[in-house]
Amino acid sequence: MFEWMVWTTPVAVFFSCIALMLVGMTVWEFKSPTTLRRGWLPMETTRGDRLFIGLLIAAYINLVFIGLAGKFQEWLALEVEPSIWISFVLSMLVLALVMRKG
Repeated sequence: MFEWMVWTTPVAVFFSCIALMLVGMTVWEFKSPTTLRRGWLPMETTRGDRLFIGLLIAAYINLVFIGLAGKFQEWLALEVEPSIWISFVLSMLVLALVMRKG
């Protein structure tokens, strides 16, 4: 069923984190129902809205990094392409920022 996907360790960790976040958000919602809040995003959002927006941003960060990894190697004169873990950490930090301040 999942043979079409290239399941590397970073990909598995990324999707496992998403699954854990969804489970955590569900439990959090049952324990403490969310309310609309206005942060630096241009609209009022709930925790679920911020999670969705943050996950979209995280996905785009990872896609851009994958697309530019070869260019980073050229620009920075690296021997090998930079690790995908860099984009994973960056995307999780941005997700945390959106969840907290968005």
